[in-house]
This record gives sequence, C-alpha cells and structure tokens, in this order.
Amino acid sequence: MSAPSSAHTHTNRLAREKSPYLLQHQHNPVDWYAWGEEAFARARTENKPILLSIGYSTCHWCHVMERESFESEALASFLNEHFVSIKVDREERPDVDKIYMTAVQAMGQGGGWPLNAFLTPELKPFYGGTYFPPEPRHGRPSFLQILQHIADLWEKRRGDVNSSASDLHQKLEAHVAQEPTLDLHLGQPVLNNAAAHLKDEYDSRFGGFGGAPKFPRPSQPSFLLRHGVRSNEQALVKMVLHTCDMMANGGIYDHLGGGFSRYSVDAQWLVPHFEKMLYDNAQLVNLYLDAFLVSGNQRFADVARDILRYVLRDMTHAEGGFYSAEDADSEGKEGKFYCWTRAELSPLLTAEEFNVAVRYFGITEKGNFVDHSDPNPLPNQNVLSIAQEKVPPADVGLLQEAKRKMFEVRSRRIRPHLDDKVLASWNGMMLGAIARAFAVLGDETFERAAEKNVAFLRAKLWDPATKTLFHRWRAGERDSVQLLDAYANLLAGVLDLYEATLDSRHLEFALQIAEGMMTRFYDKEHGGFWQSGRSSKDLILQVKEDYDGAQPSGNSVAALALLKLGAITERTDFKEAGERTIRLFADRLQRLPQAVPHLLLALDYMLEEPKRAVIVGDPKSLSTRDLLRTVHSVYQPNKVVLGVAGPVEEFAKTLTLIDGKPVVYLCTGRACQPPTADREKLRRTLR
Repeated sequence: MSAPSSAHTHTNRLAREKSPYLLQHQHNPVDWYAWGEEAFARARTENKPILLSIGYSTCHWCHVMERESFESEALASFLNEHFVSIKVDREERPDVDKIYMTAVQAMGQGGGWPLNAFLTPELKPFYGGTYFPPEPRHGRPSFLQILQHIADLWEKRRGDVNSSASDLHQKLEAHVAQEPTLDLHLGQPVLNNAAAHLKDEYDSRFGGFGGAPKFPRPSQPSFLLRHGVRSNEQALVKMVLHTCDMMANGGIYDHLGGGFSRYSVDAQWLVPHFEKMLYDNAQLVNLYLDAFLVSGNQRFADVARDILRYVLRDMTHAEGGFYSAEDADSEGKEGKFYCWTRAELSPLLTAEEFNVAVRYFGITEKGNFVDHSDPNPLPNQNVLSIAQEKVPPADVGLLQEAKRKMFEVRSRRIRPHLDDKVLASWNGMMLGAIARAFAVLGDETFERAAEKNVAFLRAKLWDPATKTLFHRWRAGERDSVQLLDAYANLLAGVLDLYEATLDSRHLEFALQIAEGMMTRFYDKEHGGFWQSGRSSKDLILQVKEDYDGAQPSGNSVAALALLKLGAITERTDFKEAGERTIRLFADRLQRLPQAVPHLLLALDYMLEEPKRAVIVGDPKSLSTRDLLRTVHSVYQPNKVVLGVAGPVEEFAKTLTLIDGKPVVYLCTGRACQPPTADREKLRRTLR
C-alpha cells in the first residue's frame, strides 16, 4: 500500500468514496472518477477514450503500479489531458470486472490485476492488459508509451478504433450468450468424468491440483471428497486428506495466528502470496470440517477452529460484520509481518525453546523467502512451515511456549493494511462456514458469532420492504449495487445457519432472499441467473457467470442453495430453477468440469432424492440440540436438516414427539425410518 504522505498536494474525486481501494488513490495526481454516469458523461461530451483501471486494496501489483505510474506527475498530466480515468474496486463490482477481464483475455492478453482497459465513450473496450511497467522492459513498452500510442490512434484513426471495439463487442456478446443444451444427459458419468479430470491434475507429492503457483480452490477437493465417499473410491479421499495435510503444514497457513493466505507461489505450499481473503478462509473452514468428519482426524477440526479464531479476532467488526481482506505488504514489504530470522528468534526464546522452534519450523540462517522489494530487500527471511511433523512429547510444552512468545512479539509489529469493507457475498460464505463449525464442533462461540453476523447484515444491507440486498457496507454507509453473488452466497449461508439451529426465523429470511434473487436475476426463458440485475444501466453486457475460480460463481451457489431450500420447503419453483440452472451449463459440465467444481456439487445433489433429517423438538432444549449435533456429526452432504416449525414442507409438520421426547425422523420422499433418539443408531443409519 502506498505510504500516506503528511502533506498531500492532490486530492481527487475518489476522496468521496467508501471503498478502501479507491481511497488508496484519492491523492494521486490522476483526475480519477469512480465508475458511474459522471465519468461516462464527460467522456461522451469531450469525446475522449476511457482508461478503466480495476484492482483491489490488498493487491500487491496494484500498489506497485500506483507507486510507479499513478503517482507520477508527468504520466498523470498526459492521462488527464487525453483520457477520462476511472477506478473500480473489483470486489465491490465483480460484474464490471468480469466484462472487461473477459474482453482483455479475448484480446489474447493474460488476466489478472491490476486490469487496465481502454474503452470508447460508449464503454466498449478496444485494448487492454494488466500491469504495465513505468519504463520499457523485456521488450514491452512503458505505460506512458502505451498511453501515447492510444491517444494518437484515437486522434488519427478513430474510425478504426470504433470499428474494432464494435467487432470485439459482438464477439463478447456471442461468447456470453448461454443457450440450454437440451440433448445432453446429465448423469453419474458426468461426475465420474470430472473426478477423472481432477485425478489427472493431482500432485501426488505435495497435494493440491496443478503446479505453481498453487491455489487452494476448495470446491475442487470438496467435490473429490464427496465423489470419493459416495463411490467408495478411497484413493480420491486420500488425495483430499493429503492435500489438507500439506496445506496445513505449508507456509500458506499462518502457524501463529491461524488462517490461510491466498495462494502459494511454489508447488509445495511453502512461500505464500501473503494476502488473506475472507472468501478463501470461509471455503477452507468447510473443507477442513468435511475432512474431519470423513477421517475423524482431530487436526483438521483444529485447523478449522484456528481459521475462525483468526477471523473473529482480526477480521470482525464490533457489531458482527466480517471484513474483506488483509494485505500481503506491511511497511512496503511483502510478508514482513509474517517472516522471521534466526537472529530475531535467538534473544526472544530460551535455548531449549529456540532449538525446538528452529527444528519444527525449519528455520535456517539463510532463510527460505527472498524479499524482492527495492531498494533495501530484507535478508535471511523465513516463512514458517512445519518441517518436523512428529514433535517428541518432551518438546510439546517448549514449542507451545515458543509459539506464544512469537505470536505476542508479532502482534506488536506493524500489521498489513486491513480492507474493512463488509461484502454481503463474502459474509454469506463466512456465515455458512461459522454456522457449520458450530453444528459440527459444538462451540457456542461460533453460534453467537453467526447470529450476530446475520443480524448485522439484516440491519445494514437488507431492505425487507422490497426484498433488496445491497452488496457493500463500510463506515456507516451501504452502496446501491445488487449482485447475484450477494444473494446466492447469503442464501446459502442463512440456510446453513437454519440447519445448524432450526430457528425458523432464519428459514423465513432464506425464503425472502431466494424470492428477491429469483425476481431480480433469474432468466425465466433459458434458466440460469444474470450476474447483475437487468436494470443495471452501466453494463454493456448481461453475463451469466459460469466459472468457479477462487470463489464459486453465483450460478453454482444459487443452484445448490435453491435445491436445498426446495427440499426443506417443498417449493417446486426453487427446485426447478436450481435444476434448470445446472442444465443450462450442461455442456460446460461435460467438456470442462474442472472449471465448475461447485456446480458439480449441485449436480451431485440433483441426481438423487435428497435425504431429510427431520428433528421434532424444541430447538432450544438440550436434548434437541444433542440430536442436532449428532445429525451433523456424520459426513452426509446430500441431506437437509429441518425442524417442524415455520415454512417447512407439509409432511414434516405431521411428525410428532415420541413419549413427549425429541426424536429424529430420517426420510426420503414420504418414507421415513422409525423415529429415534438413540444417537449411535442415528449415526449408523446416516452412514
């Protein structure tokens, strides 16, 4: 992050914004606009091309490009004369980002951030790329040379530019048009084929899928685990458990404070790109809970607990909202907050603690992380990872004390920048994760945090009168943006909270979110959901997102959540919308299944009648809660858990207590097993 200057010579329009990313650019000499009509009108009136620059506040290369280019008076002067410059926070507007990222990739450029695209005043892209250097480098022109070339083209060959922008626009329209492929059969072979694809990409040495850089992408192992358990392919289950072990051993995991970094720059999970994102950590909580349920290995439960401890300690607003991310950089150096040298540790620990810590974390004199920052790179840095898995019993206490001292000292370092905006989409993910952690681990801290979070989101981002969910809240203000991602992820999270507590208020809220989502985003003609509301005036394309990358797409999340909600409430409109969404992407599921792992979870769910665990009893009574814990203690992803109060399906309401005591009915369709309060019997039947 750029260092704040004590006396700013410039302040631009971004000072009025709430996004931490836009505020990082408020003192650039560039005459920035936020995305909106004010900027578009100026581009049309003055007939100037638009520079659209997209990034996010914890993006390392965005900070680099800001320092090198956007803080340069000479470059800003050229930009201000020849262009209208717009900054977008991709986390606030993933819909805008998706359109222009797709365009830049269609031009044959790699994707990534910062994303810099050049548009006509009608917002149609004609050129773009990611990071542009300040000086010509490795055969690439400098950013200023690019700007000069584009300004020259705009001046002398505007007809050609407009015509190429129109051609690209037509190609993009054709690319994003989704027609359902009715002749494709979606059955078990599609899931088998997807599992085979992922198996081929598996790294048997270090775990994970593919090579460096390595991303956790939790929906991939989640699908493989589900498929391995269902088809009794132990090899697949082992791949996932090995991956979970290797990630938790690596430097991508914060061994002192909990939580995972976004990805590892190498294949062995050792050196992370140190930024921590809420959405990664939410999905990883779910993956580690599943790994724990399947294996019984307590270590996986501990990792899930530690992630949540980190989130509740460092990433939570006092009123319960979850913040978005922490930066990779502190004091202008990547990883400085997290790394250690032997020389630092030696005076901090006793000789015995030092020897144990050095062996356990693999700390060397030379270090394992190269600081690339200029002009004074930090020498001999060590990223902590587990180099010695088996700790002798005599050393356990020494290691714990060493970790305690290291955490305490690290807590006094200058922390990386915190992106403290609260996004409905990512909060929905973390809400679901923390609710499931309560259901599986029984820690009431997690239940309280989940209840507090949903109350926060309802108060700050939900309008009950119009069933409208806004996307971002920060510093007392919400935005006016509505996105499928927000509705779908919050729907999924609130459903998880309902299944963990059986509080019918949460089921009622889930229904309202689902109805709002169907009204705004569902395509009744072809199935599937648009990424933005159809009333969005600032988008040149309507897109149905079909890629489950670091975050699952809104379509994948919506499909699975609607199938579950349909099973709990017997609402056939939800079930049908879920199924039609999956069928819309049938071609993708067959040809490129590794691109849609979360949609594979939805397909897996769709292919069989869901099992229902109906719990009859007061959800607040201890005996009912014990039964609820038991139902959640078995890995059975294709079930729903429901009570008998509120808007549940009619059949559940006919089920009764036995001898005045709470019981569980395990049902498929209208057929149920005999009701039971015997927890061991319940576990056996669920398995």
